[in-house]
Amino acid sequence: MFLELIATIVAGVGAAGLVLLVNRLAGGRLPRWGAPVAAGAAMLAATIWSEYDWESRTRAGLPPGLHVVETVEETALHRPWTYLAPLTTRLAALDVAGLQSKPGAEGVKLAEVWFFGRWRPVRRAPLLIRCAPAAQAPVTDAALADVSAAAWRAVPADDPLVAAACAPGAPGASGALPGRAAPLSASDA
Repeated sequence: MFLELIATIVAGVGAAGLVLLVNRLAGGRLPRWGAPVAAGAAMLAATIWSEYDWESRTRAGLPPGLHVVETVEETALHRPWTYLAPLTTRLAALDVAGLQSKPGAEGVKLAEVWFFGRWRPVRRAPLLIRCAPAAQAPVTDAALADVSAAAWRAVPADDPLVAAACAPGAPGASGALPGRAAPLSASDA
């Protein structure tokens, strides 16, 4: 966030400096309001670029094994350009490399899902995912001991999280669910 603020300020100062240089070369023929307007326009453009580039920068920074399964696009009245091109402000990534399954509970996988949001802290949540019929459940000690005790919530069969976790060749066929889940910290909720 701080670096984006610095970049926005530098863009404004650079644009104002360029207009002042052009004005000097033109013999002072440009209007006096040219430099502040150029600075404001450059700062607005830098901010808009930073907002739209957030998703690609976040995806590029993901470690191997995290697969983006869902993005959330938003529009806002205070950002009228988002009605033309919606802005991605959140995404969810599945740790495909860390998928685990439990012997005797065919089609059930333990997955860790990471949630990234623009101007929000990163969160993670362990989930139980049932491939057929498609369902998700929060991880509890009771659910890890017996998956039938999990609080399953049905999801559509084409749910992107279930599709990624249950895809043919997805890891987790040999990894066993741990006997006990590590508790979530308050920052993970």
